[in-house]
Amino acid sequence: MPELSVNRKSVGKLFSEMQNKKFIIPDFQRPYSWDVEKCEILWQDIINFLETEENTQADYFLGTIVSNKDENENNEIIDGQQRITTLSLILRAFYYKLEQMPQNDKNVVGLMNKVAPCIWNVDEISNEITDRESIHIESFVATDDDNQVFHTILKTGEITKEAEDNYSMNYAYFLKVCSEYAEKNPVNWEKLCVTILNKCIILPIECSSQETALTIFTTLNDRGMPLDDSDIFKAQIYRKMKTKEARAEFTEQWKELSNTCAAGVNLNINDIFRYYTHVIRARNGMGASEKEIGLRRFYAENKYERLNDEKIMSEVMRLANFWYYLNKRDEPENEEGYTISLESRKYIDCLFYYPNEYWKYVASVYFMKNNDKTDFEKGFCSILKKVTTFMFAKFITTPTVNAVKPDVFNACVSIEKGQNFWNDIKFTITSNNFYSSVRITRSLLLLHAYLNPQQVGIIPYDCHIEHILPKKWQAANYNGWDKEQAQEWLENFGNRVVFEKKLNIQAGNGYFGRKKERYAQSNIADIKDLANYASNDFTVDDIKNRENEFISRLTNFFVEQGVC
Repeated sequence: MPELSVNRKSVGKLFSEMQNKKFIIPDFQRPYSWDVEKCEILWQDIINFLETEENTQADYFLGTIVSNKDENENNEIIDGQQRITTLSLILRAFYYKLEQMPQNDKNVVGLMNKVAPCIWNVDEISNEITDRESIHIESFVATDDDNQVFHTILKTGEITKEAEDNYSMNYAYFLKVCSEYAEKNPVNWEKLCVTILNKCIILPIECSSQETALTIFTTLNDRGMPLDDSDIFKAQIYRKMKTKEARAEFTEQWKELSNTCAAGVNLNINDIFRYYTHVIRARNGMGASEKEIGLRRFYAENKYERLNDEKIMSEVMRLANFWYYLNKRDEPENEEGYTISLESRKYIDCLFYYPNEYWKYVASVYFMKNNDKTDFEKGFCSILKKVTTFMFAKFITTPTVNAVKPDVFNACVSIEKGQNFWNDIKFTITSNNFYSSVRITRSLLLLHAYLNPQQVGIIPYDCHIEHILPKKWQAANYNGWDKEQAQEWLENFGNRVVFEKKLNIQAGNGYFGRKKERYAQSNIADIKDLANYASNDFTVDDIKNRENEFISRLTNFFVEQGVC
């Protein structure tokens, strides 16, 4: 067949053409996720189309379906599985209703003969069903326990009353609305069935290979759920499982991984696999000389050989739990065997606002190498200090996000080998350098706040950046300055500080002397220092003094860590 073909088809034609073939929902797809609300929207749209466009030549467009031929010449669905699954349930609900109607009614028999080929293989002359087991769509989704429920619905038309899976709930909904519409609109009900078969249109894009189908899929603006790299990884690992027991165990592991990431903050499975690529790179000695490649391509090399490791799921799960605790600011459970100290969390907070995630690669490699050691926390805190100083100092002197990449890759290899890293890298930082570091302003302000010797506890993650002299111009706030003079100093580090969100809102844009009342309620030491200012005025000299102190505190920290 050509690389791809696109043919406009009605629902009836699309499904009935599958005689002795199947639509296959492959194992890497996500579980069926449409709920009754989505089904209701689709049903009402079709009803509205029937009732308003009945006498026109219009069609109702249901969207695209992207598929490729598998080794058995079946259509493997890459995009559109939610839609095609739902249409199958609608057709089965109609057939179930037709079976309950008088079989001597020629319209009923005629409709049954139109719907049956959409669900089963039928005799080419009589259109009678040859085998109710021979359904035209099967789901092999690796992590969907309800695949068999779906197949049973299509074969028998029956569901259990207690069932709460999406297949059963949606099928029950279609049975209900189908019967209700037949009772209220018996004539239109037959037209509705014909409308779904003949006037509801699908645009199937059939590809010769899965690679082509995936490429087409990624370029479409689809309303469904995008197919992630991790969906492909899930399928590849699942396929390599040789026994039913191994596949069942993997399915439970993947569910646990999904739940862990879903419960985390700003965490998904792709993130974890990306961090894990750098663990693999470090183990293989792949430093800066080895370019970083795309996530899917990295694991796809040599027919997904890197996913063959029998330890991969346990290690990925271990790494996912680690990032769950870091992102959630939670203390690890006792059985994890490691702790994360308050001191470590201070640097993690600062790094979370860094404009790229390269620091997470270093942290991941260190964790996977050392998490079972009794002194893990001591070493982890030391690594975080080193990463913080290097990343910040590098950005201050070279304010581009990718400048750290080669050194990070080399550091990961050094950590894996148990060697020191970055010891020979030194930076010369001047006060002027700080003004080019706008993208790490919040990180630097947080680090300054945490380096205050009086700071106790973690600073709220949603803290605001407080401008001591407000950005909003009010002449009364500026003690005789005009607006142009004040503007020159507003964005200096000496005029900014991290401040709890609620207190910052309450402080508003008031005069410094008034804001000190709110400052005094803060648990942030830098803010308390402002509350203790003797003067109720905040002047240009105060900004300059705070600016010098700010730069001095950070520079001294960088010197202590050996990067300056």
